[in-house]
Amino acid sequence: MGKSFNQPLGGNDMPRFGGPNTMMRLPTQATAAGLDACFVGIPMDIGTSNRPGTRLGPRQIRDESRMLRPYSMATGAAPFDHLQVADIGDVPINTFDLKKSVDIITAHYREILAHGAVPLTLGGDHTLTWPILRAIKERHGPVALIHVDAHADINDQMFGETVAHGCPFRRAWEDGCLINDKVFQIGLRGTGYGPDDFDWARDKGWTVVQAEACWHKSLAPLMHDIRARIGAAPCYISFDIDSLDPAYAPGTGTVEPGGLTTIQALEIIRGSAGLNLIGGDLVEVSPLYDPSGNTALIGANLLYEMLCVLPGVPQRAGQAGPQ
Repeated sequence: MGKSFNQPLGGNDMPRFGGPNTMMRLPTQATAAGLDACFVGIPMDIGTSNRPGTRLGPRQIRDESRMLRPYSMATGAAPFDHLQVADIGDVPINTFDLKKSVDIITAHYREILAHGAVPLTLGGDHTLTWPILRAIKERHGPVALIHVDAHADINDQMFGETVAHGCPFRRAWEDGCLINDKVFQIGLRGTGYGPDDFDWARDKGWTVVQAEACWHKSLAPLMHDIRARIGAAPCYISFDIDSLDPAYAPGTGTVEPGGLTTIQALEIIRGSAGLNLIGGDLVEVSPLYDPSGNTALIGANLLYEMLCVLPGVPQRAGQAGPQ
């Protein structure tokens, strides 16, 4: 007999508005043991600098994920036929101490990675990416990075603090977590304090693709170039929902006009197929600012798309995505 894989609870077996509040209504388990990939939440907003609420993001993303089905009509990906996947719950952060929380996160992901599972994270504010990358460096060494965001998140400090959601990639760089010539920041835009807000990254060898360079065009050619430049290096995707224009995703803490479309978001993630992806996150969903639930729904879909492009999940020839 072949291996039996976990499957999402189908809409014909239980109404979409019923069943467990797990990612895609998957089975849950306490650890990542025996899993190829796992969904894990980090319900945190103590690193935010403007509107709060991302502590509620993982719960809302899971709730809205009930609409997802297991097969991608666009790419032919059927991840649950090839990977053992479960929802392993949330990281027990210390919601009164951000600095303790980043160490809790690193320790938690160290255990996930020890089981050989690829973590896909439901955020939570963007502070969380730094402690995840610390754990990933221990296992994989420095990694390539596809960072999709309205903001560069490379501040040296905020209000005198070096740990905040505007600082994770400066801290990750300092910790040697990144392969500098394989770091790509896509969708950056808005106002700033000066050119260094984006140029610091360029000076380190990172590629910065501002949102204006993405307007009115497909991002498939960009992803073709990024795949070629990353090659076989281990790669992490960090996707801040505020990279999208607020017309699509108003439920976040630091909105900026002129952002990416949902179509471009799908092109970025689907265009990552073929890379050696070793983890990803979807952060900064703040449900309080989107009563429709659409921001969380988009976030759930983007996390599913990340699952679909993990190594070991075939894409159907001739379908949308990298050819």
